[in-house]
Amino acid sequence: MQDKATRVLELSASGRTTGSASRELTRDLVAALEERHGSMQTIRRDLSTGVPFVDETWIEANFTPEASRTDRHRQALAFSDSLVAELKEADLLVIGMPIYNFSIPAALKAWIDMITRARLTFRYTESGPRGLLEGKRAYVVVASGGVPVGSAADFATPYMKHALAFIGITDIEVIAADQLNSRAEMSMDAARARIADIAHLKSQAA
Repeated sequence: MQDKATRVLELSASGRTTGSASRELTRDLVAALEERHGSMQTIRRDLSTGVPFVDETWIEANFTPEASRTDRHRQALAFSDSLVAELKEADLLVIGMPIYNFSIPAALKAWIDMITRARLTFRYTESGPRGLLEGKRAYVVVASGGVPVGSAADFATPYMKHALAFIGITDIEVIAADQLNSRAEMSMDAARARIADIAHLKSQAA
């Protein structure tokens, strides 16, 4: 029997469709993982094309018990439901994330708001919230023009790690290409070297 194909969800959050370091490195990473895994199913979602923001209608629908939701409620949650479903199906999550003004792009924040759903991706317990998407691995490809990744000015990377951990994804690898305005070649080379290391480790583990 053929092994089940690894399912990858690739998210791109850069507002640039060309000349984007995060998109380029994300493509490199997915290609390396495909080479090592052999059989992979990759779903690609470009968040820059539009993710709705949480609004009053969405909040009302989300907090209404499922059995009591109207057609209007279900319509308001339909896109969010589809995002949750594809995230649940994924074994690996690859996120291309530029740093905009010290934080994450608005489209990526909107995606987080759409998939962070009580009873679907996390639940409340007596000891506090518990993520429901355990057992997945995430790669976060971070690109910045001037902010050093991991510095006091980087609010994007720790936020993204915390948001993923909140829904149960704690196995997270950060690949950084930072300070591209001043050290682009060196930073991109370091990120590509890390991608090569990850692919090699995957191969050794196979």
